[in-house]
Amino acid sequence: MQFPPPPTDKHELEEGLAFTPKFDAHGLIVCVTQEAASGEILMLAYMNALALDKTLETGIAHYWSRSRNALWRKGDTSGQVQKLVDLRVDCDQDALLLRVEVGGDGKACHTGRKSCFYRAVSPEGGLTEV
Repeated sequence: MQFPPPPTDKHELEEGLAFTPKFDAHGLIVCVTQEAASGEILMLAYMNALALDKTLETGIAHYWSRSRNALWRKGDTSGQVQKLVDLRVDCDQDALLLRVEVGGDGKACHTGRKSCFYRAVSPEGGLTEV
């Protein structure tokens, strides 16, 4: 799928009904992934146009791995496939919210936890596992 460039008119960008994702200079867009049933934030990753297209085409979450510089279908090795429930875009169309159902054991983080957001930061800068 070819994604059209974002409109230059701010009102059209924010209120219009055309999906025009705004990729950064590296061709990426940030994607927050949320478990649809609980609302829990699972992870933050990036998509390029190919990953976004594959996600929409297959209904399975695909991301762009910046460290491997490669397309990454979540769950290929772990079994924790993320099935697309819906995809939302923020007001500026430069960030995505991917709402999913997680397969396998339901964990999304490579550390073996359900969420990558498993530590809270104290005002002093220390970390506490939550």
